[in-house]
Amino acid sequence: MHRLPTLTLALLLTAGCSLIPDRPATDASVPGGWPDGPAYRRTAAAPAPVDPVRDADAIGWRDVFTDARLHRAIEAALAGNRDLRIAVLNVALAEAQFRVQRADLFPQVGATGSLEASRTPLAVGSSSVPIDSTAGITRRIYGAGIGFSAYEIDLFGRVRSLSAAAFERYLGYAETRRSAQISLVAQVANAWLAVAADQEAIDLTQRTLANQQEALSITRAAYEGGTATELALRQAQTSVETARASLERYTRLKAQDVNALALLLGGPVPEDLLPASLSARAPAVAEVSPGISSEILLRRPDVLAAERNLSAANAEIGAARAAFFPSITLTASAGTASAGLSQLFGAGSGTWTFAPQINLPIFTAGALQGSLDAARIRTDIQVATYERTVQSAFREVADALAARGTYDRQIAAQRALVASYQDAYRLSLLRFRSGLDNYQAPLDSQRQLFTAQQELISLELQRLQNRVSLYRALGGGWQERSGAMAQSGRS
Repeated sequence: MHRLPTLTLALLLTAGCSLIPDRPATDASVPGGWPDGPAYRRTAAAPAPVDPVRDADAIGWRDVFTDARLHRAIEAALAGNRDLRIAVLNVALAEAQFRVQRADLFPQVGATGSLEASRTPLAVGSSSVPIDSTAGITRRIYGAGIGFSAYEIDLFGRVRSLSAAAFERYLGYAETRRSAQISLVAQVANAWLAVAADQEAIDLTQRTLANQQEALSITRAAYEGGTATELALRQAQTSVETARASLERYTRLKAQDVNALALLLGGPVPEDLLPASLSARAPAVAEVSPGISSEILLRRPDVLAAERNLSAANAEIGAARAAFFPSITLTASAGTASAGLSQLFGAGSGTWTFAPQINLPIFTAGALQGSLDAARIRTDIQVATYERTVQSAFREVADALAARGTYDRQIAAQRALVASYQDAYRLSLLRFRSGLDNYQAPLDSQRQLFTAQQELISLELQRLQNRVSLYRALGGGWQERSGAMAQSGRS
């Protein structure tokens, strides 16, 4: 009895040996700097940050998205979006599962109370009693105790490895939640900008329709006066109907984009949150500096989540290794027992049990080796997943930088093209009204102008959405300390 505490203490002191291997090295083969070439413009006016990793990490969505209505839309999405809510709940679930796994490191102590009652016929226990006797012996045994059952002494770190894996998975879900939050902010901004572009296209189409209706009225009057042909009248009518069809199409697109925005916000979109147009005086999306080194990509939440998943898979190798070695489980209890309830805690009623058990794997038909091989393969998969995540992050930033370097020049050229088509349309309309040309020339010029103006709106939208993509690709905003974000993290 005196050796029991000593033996238990010795076993506990020998526990804690870990068989988790060093985390495997990764090589994403990503350059240390961003690509350079004709597609990538350099902003020499912007000073280089002292610590580009920290500076990019500190970018908040309020610094990137400058429109007040867009601010309110993002705050509504952070509070009501169901996908973000699921991501938050997944973090809570992973944390609870980690606590369940970590509990195996400690003995689970419980108290018990019992009553065992039995009756034995007296004729069964004694041959001197007649076989047809109805007498019997009734016994009652009362017991109370405290103890633990099947507690594994973690000699080779199997339980600790599983606990470490669960903890890394929990941290991975936390990073995934932050990644979902950044993606949600970017999706709301893109949807809001799409609605703005739709409204811009609707305004353009309404102006075009008004001009075409005016031209139709002039052409109809000329036709009735005998100075214009029926062909010119029909051509003017086709331009009006084309503008009407375009107006309906953009009206439909705006309604659908508002519906998409409502899904992101988790409820109906108030009218005061919708943008008036895309060509506001102040840009809705500010420029985002990419910093200097591609090392900032290692701070992206999805990259950190992949790193956590790699660590979890690596910890599972330690658990699979430990399964090859002997395991010791302890069952112990102490208490009291008595035939009478009144004597349950009397002198001499104490009881105790101590039942250690050792299990040594001898033949498992390859199951343990298969588990170890599977754990190693899962780790190799996570290595490749981590490297691919880093490579994808680099490509996203590089694509955004390439787009940023070309959109300004493309939009400048498109604006010049729109100006040229406007002059051509004005001159062709003057020649038509002077009787020098038929209506085909202004009709063609108007169609070219309308198409060029539509393309200009599309390019403006793409440029702003590219700034959103650069913000998301750099992993900015996930340390935002605004009240809305803090509230979404607690919901």
